[in-house]
Amino acid sequence: MPFRLSYRQLCATVLILSGLTGTVLAETLPIGRFSAGELDGWEEKSFVGNTRYEIVDMPQGKTLYARARKSASGMFKKVRIDLTRTPWLHWSWRVDETFAGNDERSKAGDDYPARIYVVVDGGMFFWRTRAVNYVWSSNQPVGTSWPNAFTGNAMMVAVRSGAVDAGRWVQERRNVREDLKRLFGKDFTHIDAVAVMTDSDNTGQSASAFYGDIYFAGE
Repeated sequence: MPFRLSYRQLCATVLILSGLTGTVLAETLPIGRFSAGELDGWEEKSFVGNTRYEIVDMPQGKTLYARARKSASGMFKKVRIDLTRTPWLHWSWRVDETFAGNDERSKAGDDYPARIYVVVDGGMFFWRTRAVNYVWSSNQPVGTSWPNAFTGNAMMVAVRSGAVDAGRWVQERRNVREDLKRLFGKDFTHIDAVAVMTDSDNTGQSASAFYGDIYFAGE
């Protein structure tokens, strides 16, 4: 006797499969596959000296290690991300120490042991370039935001603060589209680059950080 599904059973099956498909096919865009030992597409840009960036082996696997000694350089990757499809930025990081006595809202104190930032490229109209810096702050309260000390086109967001979580890995997740709209008052539908940076040129101190894999996702 042939097996037949009732209409109700068929509808239930379609709903279940749709749910499974949505889970399996949820869009994820890898940006930094440091756990695979890869730095493909990443370029270093120096501002003052060179922070040392290298893939290192840790007990949990490979990570990107950064060490700054009175230096400021970042690792950049040009990649266009459609924020209407994948607005959520995911990453993990670890900081071993923060800075002492610096005012991060001033030029003399504008250093961060770790930061990940996204850039909307203004192209020829450089004044239209916008950036959001997700920083491990040394002293600003978690959740606060402020203009970068050198340019109003970049906003800083304290995702972690101080030494409370120092020495351990933490996972982060931010809705970049919502943050851009909140910080700049405009609905940006894409970004053009992602960067990581550990810098200590203004304070003259030293800092180290570890960065885990970075990716964008639909949620």
